[in-house]
Amino acid sequence: MPDGGPGRENPRSEGIPLGRIGGVPVILAWSWFAIAAFIVLVFAPQVQSRIPALGGAAYLVAFSYAVLLLLSVLVHELAHAFSARAFGWPTARIVLNLWGGHTQFENFQASAGRSLVVALAGPAANFLLAGVGWAIRPLFAGNPVGWLLTDSFVVVNLAVAIFNVLPGLPLDGGRLVESAVWKATGSQDKGTVAAGWAGRIIVILLVLGFVVLPALLGRRPDLTFVLMIVLVGGFLWAGAGASITHAKMRLRLPEVTAGRLQVSAIALPATATVAQVAAAQQDSPGTEVILTAATGQPEAVVDLQALQSVPAAVAATTPAAAVARALAPGAYVPEWAGGQELVQYLARVSGTEYAVIDRQSRVTGLLLQDTVVRAVTGKTSRRG
Repeated sequence: MPDGGPGRENPRSEGIPLGRIGGVPVILAWSWFAIAAFIVLVFAPQVQSRIPALGGAAYLVAFSYAVLLLLSVLVHELAHAFSARAFGWPTARIVLNLWGGHTQFENFQASAGRSLVVALAGPAANFLLAGVGWAIRPLFAGNPVGWLLTDSFVVVNLAVAIFNVLPGLPLDGGRLVESAVWKATGSQDKGTVAAGWAGRIIVILLVLGFVVLPALLGRRPDLTFVLMIVLVGGFLWAGAGASITHAKMRLRLPEVTAGRLQVSAIALPATATVAQVAAAQQDSPGTEVILTAATGQPEAVVDLQALQSVPAAVAATTPAAAVARALAPGAYVPEWAGGQELVQYLARVSGTEYAVIDRQSRVTGLLLQDTVVRAVTGKTSRRG
């Protein structure tokens, strides 16, 4: 199943902690019970039709099938985790959920080759499980329940393995496309964008092949199967879209610097009057005015509209602070600050305006949170 990024949620809020396997925490998400119920409701009637003598016990057999599927997914995710550990990647946890599961890693440095190995370890584990299931099938020749579960175990592991090697994110096979583009361009993020689009193409092909084409040929669709295709397709489309969005944001980050995005500003002491600010504005038209403390630390931004509303007769005696907006504590950044570091810092500071300073700690500009958000995402900030 797809692997995830760093996770910081409380494990108990995610689901039921199942303990550790090889030092890796395993969480059974609450959403798994929804897919288990779906499997029981769909699979139980099939069990009853094949083994009528079971009666109501068919539901127990169907639940056993859901548990076998869960164990198959767990082995899949453990293969991701242990192969990642071989490369020194710290594994945060494994979460088994509605869509199967995912492995969350802490921050690490990856390469195209290692990323591909870790991604394909999961499907390889499922192929191995399918082989084991096929080898032990003869042991259940006289046991219809055992034979049915073993047969289903083989089929589901083959399906999980083949499905996950499809070349598009968020599936494991998407790392094939990502690694190829990464090698060719030297940019993992460009590879992620390409793999995300490949994932969307897979969704389109699945819908065309299993829903649209049969309908055009006049075949009566199986509503359960169509529902499954729609749900899986929606999950894959959302995952591919998220991969594309995040990768594009990371590609834009190197261009995001305080010096590049700032609006020009001049600094005046907090003791300045409205008249002094107006005079400075005439000398430097179109610039913002930031008031600083005696220590030189930026304290407030003059509201230029409020400044113009002060009558000329009292401008010389009205403090500029009376027409200024206070900056949040620590709301100043150096001109060279940029990328992920800048975004994370601004996210920690309250307020939406930040003074920009040079290497001599002199104010050179004003940075707006909305400007940074647009530069990174192309969307306007709703914060503040």
